Amino acid sequence: MQYPIPAKVEEIMALRERPIDEEIVAVAITGVIKIARSEGRSLEELTSQVMAEDPILDRVQRRWLSDILTQTWYSMPL
Repeated sequence: MQYPIPAKVEEIMALRERPIDEEIVAVAITGVIKIARSEGRSLEELTSQVMAEDPILDRVQRRWLSDILTQTWYSMPL
């Protein structure tokens, strides 16, 4: 990967300044999981937050993102 995995929310927010591509999305998802784990949050807490009503993503998109988060959570080393 060309970008380091974010370790702070500010680093994830800074990714918005870059053009969106698959790598940026992957880095952001990995960073969210890394931060959630460092805060002691569970996968269930994270997916619950993703599945909450949102004005940007519809229910199908939130389910897709939740599935990607779950797959990534289990594929990342602790």
